[in-house]
Amino acid sequence: MQTAHEIATRIDPATVPVTAKAVVPKQLDEGSALVINAVFRELQSCCPAWRQAWPDDKALAAAKKSWTKAFMAAGLHSLEQVRLGVEQLRLRHGDDRAPWVPGSGEFIALCQPSAEALGLPEAGKAYREACRNAHPAAEPRWSHPAVHHAACETGFHELRSLPEEKSRKLFERAYAVTVRMLLAGEPLREIPKALPEKVSICTPEVGRSALAGLRSALKGGSA
Repeated sequence: MQTAHEIATRIDPATVPVTAKAVVPKQLDEGSALVINAVFRELQSCCPAWRQAWPDDKALAAAKKSWTKAFMAAGLHSLEQVRLGVEQLRLRHGDDRAPWVPGSGEFIALCQPSAEALGLPEAGKAYREACRNAHPAAEPRWSHPAVHHAACETGFHELRSLPEEKSRKLFERAYAVTVRMLLAGEPLREIPKALPEKVSICTPEVGRSALAGLRSALKGGSA
C-alpha cells in the first residue's frame, strides 16, 4: 500500500481543481462607516426596543458588521438615502417611533425612493401607459423614458397578450429595476424618434412604374 507521501508526490498540481475563494466585501471606507454609524444612531432614537435587538456592545458591533455587508451588496452608501429610510420608518408609525428594529433588508428597501419621488408616474399609471402604447394602432406618447424602458424590458407583445395579472407583475418588476438604474445613473433605452408625416411606400407596382418611366425617358433622350 502506498503511503500518503508517495501519493502526494505523484499528484500534478495543475490537475487539481481549484475551489473558488469566497467573495470578501471591500474594506469599509471612512464615508461608509459614517453612514453605518448614522443609521444606528437614528435607529436607536426612533426604535424604543433597540436594546432587545442589541443588548450589549458585542451584539451592536456584530449588527453593524452584518448591516455593512448588506449595505455594500445593495450599493447603499449615501446619507441622503439613509435619511429617506429613517423618515419612511417614522412615517409608518403615527407617533414617529417604531416599536421594533427593522432588519437590514427591510431598512434598505425603505431607503429606495419611490417612482413618484423621482418625478415618475406611479407603477399603476405607468403600466396603463405602457399598455396603451403597446397597441399596434397606437401613436406612442411616453411621459418619461423610464416608462418606455420598462415597457421594452417587459415586451410589447407580452403587454398586449398576457392576462393583466401576469403582464402587470412583469411590468412592475421591470419598472422597479428601471428606477434603480436611474438612481445608479445607468443609461436607459432611447425613445424612438417619430416618423416623418409623409412616408414613401415602395411596392412592386410602384417600382415597376418608376422603372417604366425611367426607360421611357431614356428612349426619348436617345431619339
